[in-house]
Amino acid sequence: MATQGPIHDPNQSVDRMIDPRTGEFVVIAPGHNFRTVTQMIADIVLTDNTPLAWWGGLFVAATFAMMMVTAITWLVLKGVGIWGITIPGAWGFAIINFVWWIGIGHAGTLISAILLLFKQTWRNSINRFAEAMTIFAVCCAGLFPLLHVGRPWLGYWLLPYPNSMNVWPQFRSPLAWDVFAVSTYATISVVFWYIGMVPDFGTMRDRAKNPIAKTFYGVLSLGWRGSTRHWIRYESASLLLAGLSTPLVLSVHTTISFDFAVAAMAGWHTTIFPPYFVAGAVYSGFAMVLTLAIPIRKWYHLEDLVTERHLDNMSKVMLATGSIVAYGYGMEVFMSWYSGSHWEFFMMWNRMFGPMGWAYWMLILTNIAIPQATLWSRKLRVNVTWLFILSFIINIGMWFERFVIVVTSLYRDYLPSSWGTYRATKWDYMLFIGTWGFFTFLFLLFARIAPMIPMSEIRMMLPQTKVRPGGADAEVVTQEAH
Repeated sequence: MATQGPIHDPNQSVDRMIDPRTGEFVVIAPGHNFRTVTQMIADIVLTDNTPLAWWGGLFVAATFAMMMVTAITWLVLKGVGIWGITIPGAWGFAIINFVWWIGIGHAGTLISAILLLFKQTWRNSINRFAEAMTIFAVCCAGLFPLLHVGRPWLGYWLLPYPNSMNVWPQFRSPLAWDVFAVSTYATISVVFWYIGMVPDFGTMRDRAKNPIAKTFYGVLSLGWRGSTRHWIRYESASLLLAGLSTPLVLSVHTTISFDFAVAAMAGWHTTIFPPYFVAGAVYSGFAMVLTLAIPIRKWYHLEDLVTERHLDNMSKVMLATGSIVAYGYGMEVFMSWYSGSHWEFFMMWNRMFGPMGWAYWMLILTNIAIPQATLWSRKLRVNVTWLFILSFIINIGMWFERFVIVVTSLYRDYLPSSWGTYRATKWDYMLFIGTWGFFTFLFLLFARIAPMIPMSEIRMMLPQTKVRPGGADAEVVTQEAH
């Protein structure tokens, strides 16, 4: 995905982050070799002095995670009645947050799998922590439906296994489909994430001076020696896992959209939900990648590896998926009118102008108006401060989208006598905020223990790896890499 920068003028000062031959932003800043790339990434983990800011962030994240633990403990003791899920709004924060967190995790798999198959080399600087984001987001997402059933200790009943009670999952229910889709998604993501780190674990093992760290990374590296046979098997496994992961990007959120689309409920029963949900998931997922990438590149001085090229390309992906989401909103309004159904028309009118109409206009403002008005500008697409703010705006908007879909389709249904309202309780908020702390806590641990950027893939992108007369021989490359 080419990113056009200013045309090079020899009379002006040279910007090292722009290729003077093409006028495009570079993927890696010039001047790096195998040794500098390895040191820049590995020293973040192998340093003996853990930054004080890291400890402070971990403490704050752990404090918020304890809110989640407290909310879950009270929920198990008292039941789901502590939440605001009353009829007719029986689906509240639990399902809203479940869909939102699953959407957050979509960008990691897309960056790792689909962009790998399309040979997009700009993915290499961001795929590792995007994959970690996916796994941690799925961990947060899985809590909500499990707790929403009311008896999480009986969650294994959702799995098909022979038992004396002859109780089997209802395979015609999309809620059962979620179990298999999300568990498969999590499994493939973890395997893909770990396999991609094996070469880097070998480098960490060789560079570590602490015997405990050397043993730790030695076990994780699975005996990696960097031989030709190892690289052949590594690349074959990566392509195979990418091929398995690619349909998951489309199928997981499609399956989750079926939770709504197969129901005979105005506002839910629509065929546009599968592509609309997938686009929204990628939209919010890339926004979260920006939320993580911008502080990471600043705090760890990785601007040479996570460049304006990455920020611009991710912004373009958000612009494209945001346009699809905007089209989905427009089609929802159009079909509610064109269908001629009184129920569909009232649902949309109530969604826009009813007691909770403020939520609908909030999502239009944060999901469509602000991003679409700014992401067309190349200057704003590489403005770090604005992108960081915009990433929060988009994720707020995507949360409101799920809120609008779930709540405003339920609280006023077919019978006015059963109309009600929905108000989240403090326990709803504590659990949701707590998952933010849990997510951040896991991510900070990952950043301290494992290399956030794949050293092996970045080294392959350097000019030294290109075949040329008089190029570095294998011995020199091996010495520089370590």
